[in-house]
Amino acid sequence: MARLTAINPETATGKTKELFDGIQAQLGMVPNMMRTMANSTAMLEGYLKLSSTLGRGKLGAVRSGLIALTVAESNSCNYCLSAHTYIGGNMLKIDAAAMGAARGGESADPKTAAILAFTQTLVSKRGLVSDADVDTLKAAGVNETEIAEIVGHTALNILTNYFNNTAGTVVDFPLVESYSAATV
Repeated sequence: MARLTAINPETATGKTKELFDGIQAQLGMVPNMMRTMANSTAMLEGYLKLSSTLGRGKLGAVRSGLIALTVAESNSCNYCLSAHTYIGGNMLKIDAAAMGAARGGESADPKTAAILAFTQTLVSKRGLVSDADVDTLKAAGVNETEIAEIVGHTALNILTNYFNNTAGTVVDFPLVESYSAATV
């Protein structure tokens, strides 16, 4: 059940309408997460800017999408699991097995596996990673630019996970439940 109201794009005005128009032009819809974030234009705009900027980074869309799934599963965020599974399969063309593995922090590709394992470590240690954690990542061929972006993508996804879990955002993608929610 929604705890925060999703703003109707048809009644939005000012900066919120401007942001919604941009989202609509890019995605063909305004997802409920963004409609709900619009309760604070600053929140929505901040999310969009960070997401857009990180999207132009070195990690690329596929690895970023896999990081999103790893973080969403770690935080039991059904909204983000649903959205990123839909986007991963339909827009990024990531196969279901790779997305399922990413939810567990795993990948068949060794470099991506190291990235996702580090992402899980980053989440579980709340950013207080060790020298050994970073050294393991570097030994897998991940450079410092990529490490910075992993932290950025992880933080961005924690933000959306926490927001959606707090707001009770209504899922407007085919529902994917976290493993922990499915066993409750």
